[in-house]
Amino acid sequence: TLRKPISQSSMADWASKNLNMHTQGIFRRRISISNMLSWNGGSIKKPMLITSNRTIKKEACEMFKLVQSYMGDRQTRMDRNHVALVTVTKCWSMQGLRDELYIQLIRQTTDNTCYRSLAWGWELMAISLAFFSPSPKFQSYLEGYIYRHLDSDENIAQRIKELVDLKNKKNSKSRKKRKQNTEDEGLPISTYAKYCYRKLQKVAVTGGKKGLRKPTVEEITHARNAIVTPSLFGSSLEEIMLRQQDMYPGNKLPWVQTQLSQQVLALGGEQTEGIFRIPGDIDEVNALKLQVDQWRIPSSLNDPNIPASLLKLWYRELEEPVIPQQFYKECISNYENPDAAVAVVQLLPELNRLVLCYLIHFLQIFAQPSNVGRTKMDVNNLAMVMAPNCLRCQSDDPRIIFENTRKEMSFLRMLIVHLDTSFIKGLV
Repeated sequence: TLRKPISQSSMADWASKNLNMHTQGIFRRRISISNMLSWNGGSIKKPMLITSNRTIKKEACEMFKLVQSYMGDRQTRMDRNHVALVTVTKCWSMQGLRDELYIQLIRQTTDNTCYRSLAWGWELMAISLAFFSPSPKFQSYLEGYIYRHLDSDENIAQRIKELVDLKNKKNSKSRKKRKQNTEDEGLPISTYAKYCYRKLQKVAVTGGKKGLRKPTVEEITHARNAIVTPSLFGSSLEEIMLRQQDMYPGNKLPWVQTQLSQQVLALGGEQTEGIFRIPGDIDEVNALKLQVDQWRIPSSLNDPNIPASLLKLWYRELEEPVIPQQFYKECISNYENPDAAVAVVQLLPELNRLVLCYLIHFLQIFAQPSNVGRTKMDVNNLAMVMAPNCLRCQSDDPRIIFENTRKEMSFLRMLIVHLDTSFIKGLV
């Protein structure tokens, strides 16, 4: 469910306090906020947002040209993939540029009379949100802007028509006109907006791309494709199963879950000290995630911590946890009662029940005494590292979160010890 963000009046108040007001003409008259936040075909001589950082001031003006190049409003010799890569890498490396990019994209997608340019601006916003979040200070403003476009397709088409008519009247005698394109080319703007809205909610929590390796062209392409084709990470279980129907129609479990689990075992994970506790190299995990999202498992893997870390990430990033929210209270109420804990599992929707039982069956392998001696990960340790990936406490109260964390761990421990998962062998 999409929560309603800040009002338009609050957004205007934010803009008046944070925009670095530009001037024009020989008398250097200040440009109005509405003009500052409307599509601009020229260049800018200073950043959109107030900053005292000299590097940001310089880079912001160059970045505006990159935004225009990606949207097709400025000629460039680079292809659009490379333009996106340069733009995203600048902001990923330099935190102070991130809000500046988002406000520039807001500007260039406001009162833009070329539909293709408009769509490409939204596309660049969607790609950017795959790599980094805006600052907490700017998030509510960006959220408000995206929210206003969730069901705006008819309004956008009407607005473009009005602006084109107005411009044609003003420029009736002028030969030099910007090419107008009001035809719908590609996706509706609301599709981009809905994707961006969901992505913003997630990236604000997860913090975007981690690791030391800079963004790659492959990651840019993957981020663009994710707008239309949902990723295997961050989607719902139902979406994932629907997506794999053509490739693996007989599978009753998510391919990503079974493949990563089998990789952990194939690489000797049940004999690896600290498995699931010691994280795999973050750049290697990112690289594997990219491959898995293209239905590939590379043969070059040799560290079980890498698929183990990605498997934890997959569970953690599910749109709704494996144990859906409506069962959360029952879980933490029965954290000491084995029979009641097992009974909760039987109440879950069929797909969630199968996915959870597969996970528990997988963890039961590691809980065997012969493996615990090597991994140093007994049932308590396994429950501690896996519980946060299966159950999500909705409270903001630190005391409740702390208390429930203990109960979540105890509940999962009950399942690892007492749940009969022998039927799973016949499913895989």
